[in-house]
Amino acid sequence: MGHPQQNEILHGLVIASLENYSPASRIGVLVRAGSRYETMDNLGVTHLLRLAASLTTKGASAFRICRGVEAVGGSLSVSSSRETMAYTVDCLRDHIDTVMEYLINVTTAPEFRPWEVSDLTARVKLDKELAKQSLQIGVIENLHAAAYKNALSNSLYCPDYMLGQITADQMHTFVQNNFTSARMALVGLGVDHAVLKQVGEQFLNIRSGTGTVGSKAVYRGGEQRHHSGGGLVHAVVASESASATSAEATAFSILQHVLGAGPRVKRGSNTTSTLSQAISKVTAQPFDASAFSANYTDSGLFGVYTICQANAAKDVCVIFIMLWGHMMRFKFFFSLWSVTSSWCMKKIYKVAKTKVSNPNILYQS
Repeated sequence: MGHPQQNEILHGLVIASLENYSPASRIGVLVRAGSRYETMDNLGVTHLLRLAASLTTKGASAFRICRGVEAVGGSLSVSSSRETMAYTVDCLRDHIDTVMEYLINVTTAPEFRPWEVSDLTARVKLDKELAKQSLQIGVIENLHAAAYKNALSNSLYCPDYMLGQITADQMHTFVQNNFTSARMALVGLGVDHAVLKQVGEQFLNIRSGTGTVGSKAVYRGGEQRHHSGGGLVHAVVASESASATSAEATAFSILQHVLGAGPRVKRGSNTTSTLSQAISKVTAQPFDASAFSANYTDSGLFGVYTICQANAAKDVCVIFIMLWGHMMRFKFFFSLWSVTSSWCMKKIYKVAKTKVSNPNILYQS
């Protein structure tokens, strides 16, 4: 496997690659244009942009994009977070040139024909209904709405009152203001760096400027409840933590793994984590709990997400709040679990730190 390579060319476009000599390649264009950059006038525009990736562009029709990618056994997908949008193509190494053509068209030359944008309304509604089936999505959305006053409180999904209200002109304006070279990164896995750099210099290095300067996220805290009538409670207790650019972000990531960041294998158990051991002392009913850390450019959230029986929710949440208070006084592990050896604490810290730097390695706690 080769070494990671990175360049920043004219206008601030970042190009990074890792050559692993795999027969399959993955290439992505990441844009700093997540939902936090939406305004009150265009809330939900990033949701439509996620679904509009396969629409007609200035260089290829919707049919040609779909047929062309499928013909070479590739795939084109779009995902977004509150800060970034990621356009990704997967294909065999021999077909990189083919799929790159469509990737460039989708990210730099969208056309947003009004009748095609109008047809997206039904897909947006379907997307929202599917999201409602996932309680985890609802919990995280409500968490951000309660935690922040602006910016990061914007949902990843189009609000109901904006369904069918976002126009092609609004989508064009958002792309023009945010899809600039300085806000883009071209990343490749299993591709030659020279090829990637040539593509970036030729096609993505077209729109200069820093784009829209988003407002700084303001943390306010709060509480939100959504009653569903089920027997299980999905609860999150969190507080503001460090931004992704601060030195404390690493400390919170290590703390997340000290407490327990969830099972390392699909459908695996999490019974040996610090959180699970603490909660098992107050309830014998089935539950799941894991720490999480979300870091953004100017803020962050750290807390615990738990799923438990309704009649045990109070005790489970109280345990985490107590644990959090002990952590703030640097006594959390010693007082709750009677660990008197500093050697033991150092060993746990070392394992957690290694998990952060090597997330694919399994450990037996």
